[in-house]
Amino acid sequence: MSPSDFPARLLQTLGPDTVLTAADDIAPWLADWRGLYKGQAQAVVRPRSTEEVAACLALCQQAGVAVVPRGGNTGLCGGATPDASPANVVLSLDRMNAIRSIDTIANTMVAEAGCILGNLRRAAQEAGRLLPLSLAAEDSSQIGGNVATNAGGVNVVRYGMARELVLGLEAVLPTGEVFHGLRTLRKDNTGYDLKQLLIGSEGTLGVITAVALRLFPRTDVRSVVLAAVESPMQALRLFELLFQKCGARLQAFEFFSGDCVDLVLKHAEGVQEPFAQRYPAYVLVELADTADEAALNALLESVIGQALEEGLCLDAAVSASLAQLQALWKLREEISEAQRADGPHLKHDVSLPIERIPDFMASAEARVRALYPDIRPYIFGHFGDGNLHYNLSRPAGADRDWAAAHGAAITDAVLDEVNRYGGSISAEHGIGQLKRDHFLHSKNPLELRLMREIKAVLDPAGIMNPGKLL
Repeated sequence: MSPSDFPARLLQTLGPDTVLTAADDIAPWLADWRGLYKGQAQAVVRPRSTEEVAACLALCQQAGVAVVPRGGNTGLCGGATPDASPANVVLSLDRMNAIRSIDTIANTMVAEAGCILGNLRRAAQEAGRLLPLSLAAEDSSQIGGNVATNAGGVNVVRYGMARELVLGLEAVLPTGEVFHGLRTLRKDNTGYDLKQLLIGSEGTLGVITAVALRLFPRTDVRSVVLAAVESPMQALRLFELLFQKCGARLQAFEFFSGDCVDLVLKHAEGVQEPFAQRYPAYVLVELADTADEAALNALLESVIGQALEEGLCLDAAVSASLAQLQALWKLREEISEAQRADGPHLKHDVSLPIERIPDFMASAEARVRALYPDIRPYIFGHFGDGNLHYNLSRPAGADRDWAAAHGAAITDAVLDEVNRYGGSISAEHGIGQLKRDHFLHSKNPLELRLMREIKAVLDPAGIMNPGKLL
């Protein structure tokens, strides 16, 4: 099939209700939500079934047309945005949004890739179970995209990344063949675990169409404490005590600087100063269990009391009600929006060996301030699993285009420090377009060779999500 015959064949095979070709209809699908990237496409395809996805990919393979899979468009690295080629096809999974099953004996959920994560969490809750994957964009992100980027979120310290929650996958390969790996088995020791190739592959190997997920008991009993700390090292010593005393009940351990609190108080509504004085930094700790609220609260109060006695924190506020719990979480959850309200900034989603976080934070700040002394760091993240959001805002009074003009040198410095400490330049946001060059420089030659060989086997025509990752 020639490229000139392709549009007609696509419309003939899938129909005008599934294939959008008018420029005005295509336009909303060409940019990422941050406004960093905008591409082109000849069509947007919105299939309703795995069979339609397979038909689309088979046609694209025959015509040599590139395919850009798209979920909820909540990514931060441009991974679901087409490049400048006008021949691209954007493949949206938004109409594939059925929950195929929930099993409360096997504790599994099978859902199509276009299901909104928040809807899946609520469905699990109504069935008396917990889907622990939770992130800021959960009411717009789709589970297929969550799995394709190996999403993290606030509960990783207890439940792990998306990868740890996936039991099986259904996916369509670039040839149009369907990978029938949608099993809910807890044990399947029969050779290579092929689904792991697709998890975190950012749509470069195939299109995930459905996932089988692990469910957990509902943890309706929650207790939260906001603890003030003088340094990242003190925060890690507090984490060590909490991990030892609270075990699996430790669900979240979030760190943020005092500057982040200042920013939230300035730009967010409905937040209050947490203490009578400002401290250098804070950690938000959440314990969760299935029953006995009094025992959980007593445990947290006991451990925090010990921490105060041993000098592992400076002050602490324990939630006494659901409203107080939500108010404490709001201080953490509003940081990203507050920084966006402050103006353009540089985001660095990185991970470090947990014990090296304090050293990295000190050396990275020294390095960026050597370039721009008045730069404003707003650092927060999931300390319990080594994930930092190392965000940097322009100096006070600088032009709004400052980050765009100076960002490359700053990002080079930050990510070089990450590599120096044996960390990762992407903890949970993926690579996409944003980090592709740094990714190619941070991986060793053997890793890159193996990845390219895998790509060549599964996508020999190179049609899957060009310009991303490799």
